[in-house]
Amino acid sequence: MYHGSCLCGAIGLTIDAPLKGPIACHCRQCRRQSGHYFSAVPAPKSALHITGSANLTWFRASDIASRGFCQTCGSTLFWRPDDGPTIMVAMAALDAPTGLRLSGHYWCDHKGDYYAIPDTLPRFEGDSA
Repeated sequence: MYHGSCLCGAIGLTIDAPLKGPIACHCRQCRRQSGHYFSAVPAPKSALHITGSANLTWFRASDIASRGFCQTCGSTLFWRPDDGPTIMVAMAALDAPTGLRLSGHYWCDHKGDYYAIPDTLPRFEGDSA
């Protein structure tokens, strides 16, 4: 079981399912919202339990997904596709230790020009592995 919260604690979350390796997304939207690339882990929507949901705001970021953040402190918490059984949960929102390790980089062809990807993890252009 994983626990986490936003920066101010107004929103809490629990995930009661095993999680696979998180990803790093380098797309422009993720970089704009988070301030750098966005590291998140896919979790089953049915296994995610949120407290303080009155403080959770959803921004319609594209025609396929919404982004969830705390309206009090602004913490980026979720990327939720319209379809499918999973939701991406921000790694920074999870309490340590998670025991998880980054599994790959996505949208590398859109990464910022101010940094390099220094590791040897798999890299993908776009979101398809």
